[in-house]
Amino acid sequence: MRLSRSLSITSLSGLPLFEEESLPVEDLLLFEVAWEVTNKVGGIYTVIQTKAKITVDEWGENYFMMGPYYEHNFKTQVEKCEPPNQAIRAAMDSLINNGCQVHFGRWLIEGSPYVILFDIGAAAWNLDRWKGDLWSACGIGLPYHDREANDSLILGSLVAWFFKELTDQLQDKLNVVAHFHEWQAGTGLVLSRSRNLPLATIFTTHATLLGRYLCAGNADFYNNLDKFDIDREAGERQIYHRYCLERAAVHCAHVFTTVSQITAVEADHMLHRNPDVVTPNGLNVRKFSAMHEFQNLHSMNKSKIQEFVRGHFYGHLDFNLEKTLFFFIAGRYEFSNKGADLFLESLSRLNYLLRVHKSDVTVVVFFIMPAKTNNFNVESLKGQAVRKQLWDTAQSVKEKFGKKLYESLLRGEIPDMSKILDRDDFTIMKRAIYATQRHSLPPVTTHNMLDDSTDPILGNIRRIGLFNGRNDRVKIVFHPEFLSSTSPLLPMDYEEFVRGCHLGVFPSYYEPWGYTPGECTVMGIPSVTTNLSGFGCFMEEHVSDPSEYGIYIVDRRFRSADESCNQLTQFMFSFCQKSRRQRIIQRNRTERLSDLLDWRYLGRFYMHARHLALSRSFPEKFRPEHLNLTSTQGFRYPRPSSVPPSPSASIHSTPHHSDEEDDDTYDEEEEAERDRLNIKAPFSVGADTDGKRTQPVENGN
Repeated sequence: MRLSRSLSITSLSGLPLFEEESLPVEDLLLFEVAWEVTNKVGGIYTVIQTKAKITVDEWGENYFMMGPYYEHNFKTQVEKCEPPNQAIRAAMDSLINNGCQVHFGRWLIEGSPYVILFDIGAAAWNLDRWKGDLWSACGIGLPYHDREANDSLILGSLVAWFFKELTDQLQDKLNVVAHFHEWQAGTGLVLSRSRNLPLATIFTTHATLLGRYLCAGNADFYNNLDKFDIDREAGERQIYHRYCLERAAVHCAHVFTTVSQITAVEADHMLHRNPDVVTPNGLNVRKFSAMHEFQNLHSMNKSKIQEFVRGHFYGHLDFNLEKTLFFFIAGRYEFSNKGADLFLESLSRLNYLLRVHKSDVTVVVFFIMPAKTNNFNVESLKGQAVRKQLWDTAQSVKEKFGKKLYESLLRGEIPDMSKILDRDDFTIMKRAIYATQRHSLPPVTTHNMLDDSTDPILGNIRRIGLFNGRNDRVKIVFHPEFLSSTSPLLPMDYEEFVRGCHLGVFPSYYEPWGYTPGECTVMGIPSVTTNLSGFGCFMEEHVSDPSEYGIYIVDRRFRSADESCNQLTQFMFSFCQKSRRQRIIQRNRTERLSDLLDWRYLGRFYMHARHLALSRSFPEKFRPEHLNLTSTQGFRYPRPSSVPPSPSASIHSTPHHSDEEDDDTYDEEEEAERDRLNIKAPFSVGADTDGKRTQPVENGN
């Protein structure tokens, strides 16, 4: 049974897709277990939801997802149906006949995968017995007060029970691959392995449990990875039992994977196992792709943001909106982990540089991070009301003016402009102008914050003194709520908002992957990331000169905080110097990278992990020598062909470029075709079977 893959070049921007003698999926069943199946909690939900389509395409009706049952989610997201496999039906019936509740259906997302959902509450009466089973299996005890850990044990016990019944039914007819995500699902892996069930198991950690806790406590994490007393740190945070579950799952799995190389380094120190494969997170690019219209979408959505800015800054709108750039940061409100502290300090320095160079560029920065609020603040609502009133006034005067002008031209007369508008019209316009007068500065936040005095973003804004003053070239708008198209302030969905901005800034300190810059990339919006995020590491590996493609990578791993801050400031200042035409060219290049983040390309890493798991669990059927384990390869995008080799040759010495000075010829299609032809030679991005990573080797192109 030969399983090697042969690569072929396709139209996917020069990236190869697999055309191979694939796994015999008709003789296999694939189960993916995660707490987030039909249950949106965090980023893992996005991973499994977007990956479903390519997995269903590969495995068909032999692919199943497993997770907890929640009645509301089941009724709104799942279409109930009967299992296509009689062995699965029999395994479910066995659990149901023993007092458990198991639900089956199709998850109503792209690909419509089958889901098997276990009712946690209905099986809770078994908790004490299952705690005893866990202790007997691996010596891990769970405290009664940790409900999340107890629920994960119930789910894991039900999953292991299900797999026991299923494998008994299948005998040797079909082999089972079980892929578990994160520690909440890992209990099922530990119990299945302790009972010697014939499964090929994979465990993926999207971020180590202890790593999240340590970084949330502002520890100097990456400089002290080899110095932490892991057991003591977990014990002090009262998560030792969770840490033990995670570590047990890691060491029980046939194949251990992480989502990025930086997380692989973390896992090696925190969990004491080097990942076998790195499985980067992808996106369903078709969902975000707008074909060749993404530049038009940027312009259209930018106009919506400009309308908000006109209202929010009424009375202080003394800057040119056509020379105003919109930057943003978005995500969970983790002030240090998401890099908001570094971002704010860099904005202070950027403001200084723009003022010193007398730049006519203004930067409006949006912080989209949910925090505790009680409502919109009055000033923000008033600003939008004033803007709307001014618009209505202008429209009524314009209509009156147009009618008189039309009638005058019909009579063959040149209109007397002094008579077209009467005294009442001037009175209305003067009243509208007076209504825009403001004696206070535009608000920094759009909502009333419950913890105004202790909020870290507002506290740092007070420290750096960016209060949206007239002389400030950097303005700040803190929107402490997720965006919605029904909002009376900024009626835009997140995707529309991202498309309308010029630059996303995500200088994260702890970011195992980072979907926000990835979403920017597939929408053609340049972004800032770091070499401590999985996305940043991935782009450094795959792109020869990321900044020319609109991916600016701040070094937060090998530089001091002050040096990183200066680097981020310089990235933003250089971006402000670009002309409109240069930004358009850069957006074209950024959007071209979207294929790198497509699951059609990144799905190969999951395929590789399944191959490896099968070879380790069923070596007599899937012999390692039949696996071409080095074929999981990446490609490096070259430096854009139109960019000179010296950075200084492409940056003017003046503080700002005008749109008229860019006379050099540029052909987007020609450059894209050259990039496709000049893709670097492949290199291995999966770790070898002994856990050592193969270094990239480029050819002489």
